[in-house]
Amino acid sequence: MREKISGLSVKLIASVLLLSVLLCAAISYMGYREFTTVLEDEYNRSAYEIAETAKTYLNPDRLTYYLDTGETDPEYLEIQDKLDALVLSTNSYIIYVTRLSDNYTTSTYIFDSVHPDTGFTRYELGYTAQDMDPAYQEEVEQIMTTGERSAVYFYSYTQASGAHTTAGIPVENSAGEIVAFLGVEKAMTALENARSTYVWNVLGITVLAVALFLVVYIGFLRREVVTPILTIAGEAQRFAEDNVARLDQLEQIRKKDEIGALARVIGKMETDIVQYVENLTAVTAEKERIGAELNVATQIQADMLPRIFPPFPERNEFDIYATMTPAKEVGGDFYDFFLVDEDHLAVVMADVSGKGVPAALFMVIAKTLIKNHAQAGLAPNRVFETVNNQLCENNEAGMFVTAFLGVLELSTGRFTYVNAGHNPPLAALGGEAYDWLPSKRGFVLAGMENVRYRQQEITLRPGDRLFLYTDGVTEALDKDNALYSEARLQAFFNGADLADKTLEEQLALLRGDIAAFAAGADQADDITMLLLKINETDGRDTHG
Repeated sequence: MREKISGLSVKLIASVLLLSVLLCAAISYMGYREFTTVLEDEYNRSAYEIAETAKTYLNPDRLTYYLDTGETDPEYLEIQDKLDALVLSTNSYIIYVTRLSDNYTTSTYIFDSVHPDTGFTRYELGYTAQDMDPAYQEEVEQIMTTGERSAVYFYSYTQASGAHTTAGIPVENSAGEIVAFLGVEKAMTALENARSTYVWNVLGITVLAVALFLVVYIGFLRREVVTPILTIAGEAQRFAEDNVARLDQLEQIRKKDEIGALARVIGKMETDIVQYVENLTAVTAEKERIGAELNVATQIQADMLPRIFPPFPERNEFDIYATMTPAKEVGGDFYDFFLVDEDHLAVVMADVSGKGVPAALFMVIAKTLIKNHAQAGLAPNRVFETVNNQLCENNEAGMFVTAFLGVLELSTGRFTYVNAGHNPPLAALGGEAYDWLPSKRGFVLAGMENVRYRQQEITLRPGDRLFLYTDGVTEALDKDNALYSEARLQAFFNGADLADKTLEEQLALLRGDIAAFAAGADQADDITMLLLKINETDGRDTHG
């Protein structure tokens, strides 16, 4: 028991110690960064104020003369004296005025004032140095070309001079031309000293606080945490060995915190575990029953869709084939086709919002209503208007259906259709390539009562084909979450060699192309497809 207590105590103490150190380090770092940022900004602002002051001492129209001739005059000497005085009064390292080379790598000095404490030597008029820091070359170029102050903080540190900030501004002559670069390097001695003091103070306080905390914490930890937890663990282990509930040890833990709650829960667990084991068989049987019922629901949904092909072997006017692959055990997509009478074939493609059992139940209702009203002889737009109002009744779940309904008059080839917010079909008409069937999208079904739907009409001839589908086709995803897309779907039908393939084979090839595109990515939505081919009709010469 002593080893267990020691081991648990060490782990808890180590974790608290680590947390304390990390927390103190995080707080110290944030305070250090904020302290440093404020002080650096103040130094940088001061450097720019000094630079603007120094700029007022200059006669920009004479700078080029001084540099080109190498000669000085009383005005030059007066400016130099003012800059020297400014260096001393502001405790700056250097104030200099230079002309930069075209590539901004070398500087030719016009004025150079150096603080005597730095130990640096003044650069005389005309001295050229390759002293441009490559890290700031682009910023200096921007200053000299735009005339604007740099947005970058020029910070440097050298062994000789320590940390310093640099302010750089352009100097313009009376004609507005930038003729020189004025720089101020200001020492940040106070910043360096403050950093060191701050770090050591924080470390010392942190170590002292953590040490005092641990001394108090160890005693509290053993009395309030370790001993009760080991008692609970011992009782749990004993119960696992003999499955006999003994609550006397646990009842001695009368704490009202989480450990006391844990003791009471363990005690309750001992009394409940036997009952749980007895109920496990019943629960497992219930789960198997639910799984079996879900399988039956899957089969029922599949049986509701036409699955026997060819569906009308005695009819030669058309060929039709359709498939539906749900994303879950049951889905919300559905297709349908049926003879309204001997001369009219109805085709339906629809997609219920959502997935799973709720969508499947709504799908059953929508499919039944559409078929009942279409078989009653209503025009496609009247079918959707009636079904829409019926689906809106008591639709508290807010579900809706996108749907496409078309009725083909077999004797003439006239195809009347209506679209309720669904994907437009692909159509191959008159021997041409597949293209999107002109389809005005109306509002979805069950979205709002009393919606009016506009139906359209074309005339189909032998050889014409229609492809209806749900968005599970075009919105199939690969592992990079890219969409299969309408463009890829159209390219498949127009690019694949489908002339000698049956409708079933064509859809199988399309399904394979989608699977190859997905490359193993999970199917996110139901995939439903229907392909209709016109074989023969009478009394038609042109497309409507």
